[in-house]
Amino acid sequence: MSDHAADDTVPEVDESRRKFLIAATAGTGAVGAVLTAVPFVASWMPSESARAAGLPTEIDLSKIEPGQMLSNIFWRKQPIYVVRRTPEMLASLAAHDAELKDPESKDSDQPAYAKNGARALKPEFLVLIGTCTHLGCLPKTRFTPGDASVMANWPGGFFCPCHGSKFDLAGRVFEGSPASANLRIPPYSFDGDNKLIIGVDAPAKGVA
Repeated sequence: MSDHAADDTVPEVDESRRKFLIAATAGTGAVGAVLTAVPFVASWMPSESARAAGLPTEIDLSKIEPGQMLSNIFWRKQPIYVVRRTPEMLASLAAHDAELKDPESKDSDQPAYAKNGARALKPEFLVLIGTCTHLGCLPKTRFTPGDASVMANWPGGFFCPCHGSKFDLAGRVFEGSPASANLRIPPYSFDGDNKLIIGVDAPAKGVA
């Protein structure tokens, strides 16, 4: 009777052990697969250094109302300002050339397609690197014309709070400012009417 009872317990113990070993082996294999896959997946993700090197930044322009600016944008760790200028803003640009250090942007940094009176590929949209060309502070928006706290006959533009440099609505620097050059313009292009791509140059004219 005791032998029979002992015999009955043998397959039960073996079966439990077998299930345990199968589960443990499967679990170890799954962990190993995950550990193997993680470096593989990570290898497809852009590193911080790659992002800093200048991967393009896409911006939805449909979110910007006329007369407003988007500023919470970065490319190559640099702040980017995007202004949707009104017809009145654009019309004001030609009225104060004599007060600017570099009205034609001859000595300033911008792509060839932005070397014009509006300093833009599309006049409506101004795209700037939002750091002062004096010592790198962030200029503030002072878009309202006639703001005497900035200067007499102020046409609207940007004011740097650190050392008082003033820039118009094309990012051009006014005489008397510590900054010597106009605000810089990054390479950019458009994909359709509502997508701006910072970091990808617009194609040259005549090139498909």
